[in-house]
Amino acid sequence: MVNSRLQKLVGYLRPYWRQAALGILALLIVNAFGVYIPLLIRDSIDELRTAFNFDQIWHLVVFILILASLMWVIRITSRILIFGIGRRVEFDLKQKIFQHLLRLEPSYFSKNTAGDLINRATSDLDNIRRLLGFAVLSLANIVFAYSLTLPIMIAINLQLTLSALAVYPLMLITVQLFSKKLRSQQQSVQEELSNLSELIQEDMSGISLIKIYAQEDNERGAFRHLNSKLLKANLNLARTRNTLFPVIEALTSVSILILLFLGPGSITSGKLDIGDFVALILYAERLVYPTALLGFTITTYQRGEVSIDRIESILLTNPQIQDAPDAIELPVPVKGEIKAVNLTYTYPGCQNPALKDLNFTIKAGERVAIVGPIGSGKSTLANALPRLLDIGANQLFFDGCDITKLQVQDLRKAIAYVPQESFLFSTTVKNNIRYSDPLSEQLEVELAAKQAQIHPEILKFPKQYETIVGERGITLSGGQRQRTSLARALLVEAPILILDDALSSLDNQTATQILDNLSAGSQNKTLIFISHQLSAAATADRILVMDAGKIVQIGTHRELLQTHGLYQLLWKQHQLGEVFN
Repeated sequence: MVNSRLQKLVGYLRPYWRQAALGILALLIVNAFGVYIPLLIRDSIDELRTAFNFDQIWHLVVFILILASLMWVIRITSRILIFGIGRRVEFDLKQKIFQHLLRLEPSYFSKNTAGDLINRATSDLDNIRRLLGFAVLSLANIVFAYSLTLPIMIAINLQLTLSALAVYPLMLITVQLFSKKLRSQQQSVQEELSNLSELIQEDMSGISLIKIYAQEDNERGAFRHLNSKLLKANLNLARTRNTLFPVIEALTSVSILILLFLGPGSITSGKLDIGDFVALILYAERLVYPTALLGFTITTYQRGEVSIDRIESILLTNPQIQDAPDAIELPVPVKGEIKAVNLTYTYPGCQNPALKDLNFTIKAGERVAIVGPIGSGKSTLANALPRLLDIGANQLFFDGCDITKLQVQDLRKAIAYVPQESFLFSTTVKNNIRYSDPLSEQLEVELAAKQAQIHPEILKFPKQYETIVGERGITLSGGQRQRTSLARALLVEAPILILDDALSSLDNQTATQILDNLSAGSQNKTLIFISHQLSAAATADRILVMDAGKIVQIGTHRELLQTHGLYQLLWKQHQLGEVFN
């Protein structure tokens, strides 16, 4: 697992290896200067012991100032280069995640909440950015500081160097003891943050419902509960970090105290010059910061490690619905004929199939209604036609071609689908209608709106077609949202139009008028509409009656009324409802 994460990090960095190499080279130069300055001070002290000279001191001060300035410039350059890599990788991963999410089927998003996915694409990517910026910079700095400083310290005095570094194994053991705990606590923080983000996202989307049912207090309580859990997770992580880091800093400072304790004795005995002693102190001091920074680097790595797992869990999810290796293009011209042969589908995790051995043929240009009780499988069938569900091979055919063998994009371009939920984007009415073809002209948009019978109402909006509809179309009524969604589907000249109860918010007369307009306007369009409004369904060329995932009746309105069955029962219930209304 560790090797896998490291391989992922290397993969993230590979496109920017030149920039990373320049940044690390700059750090090497900085550390080389940092090693040279104590040697320069040591030699100057030894020279001044024999012949004290103020001019020499001033020359030394100016030279060290110049070197320090160069170190500052080069260090800033290294930070810009390495931190820039983190930003670029963050950008790349955001693009990659978003493109991958667009490839996944709708069922994935029913299992993974929007709040959690948003948190992964923001907070987790931020952790990876820090890992590839701060952590890489710190790690390179630690390696160079030790590899360049330790040999010189050993050359000056092996005994004092070993004594000063004797506490460092304790520091590494301490870090190792805290490592697993830090990883676990960081994962808890990320999970609680995802839960809180999910609640905020849901509440902002359902704010009207919260106010209608006066549930502000309950939502405040739910938020307080999740926020408290996040606070507890953060405090546990902070407590662990605030215990670890002072211990590390204390241990690194002990090394300097050891030098101050043992050094004078070595000077008195003649084993060590004063210049060497000063250099050792400076070198030990040089190692304090990188060593203390090791704790922060470890924390950053722990966060990045958890975030890599969370990000890769998205990227490693293979789309269940994608083009087969031998996928073919949809034959032209497209007719719009649909055929089902023993069509069966069971939702993952369920035992009972939602569709059971469906057999039917819908001819090109035919107007077919699908009716039945709630939960009979109508929407499942509607989702199966554009292959929004992972349907098995040789069960559903489009113009004689198995839909699992067709290129998914070709299949979906041939089908205009208006689902039950009339989703609108937070943009203008015009942009929502022409979403399927953003380059459509105003006249084309208006024609589609007229067919959907929403044009007169749009003209009454404050800015007409330029009116912002708000998030999910919140400023529009249910019927207006449905007709706007219908206009969006009608703008596309697709040979098949599927309406999944997309006229439920309209009265029977308006729904029937829209269906009549569709038949009159597009003679060659195959129209499949699911509806509980039987007066509208009665105008169809044929009606498929579904119950418990099966097609129990097929025929025209008149034929079905003459047969004792489910449709006759549904029609009587419909007439009874009309009387009471």
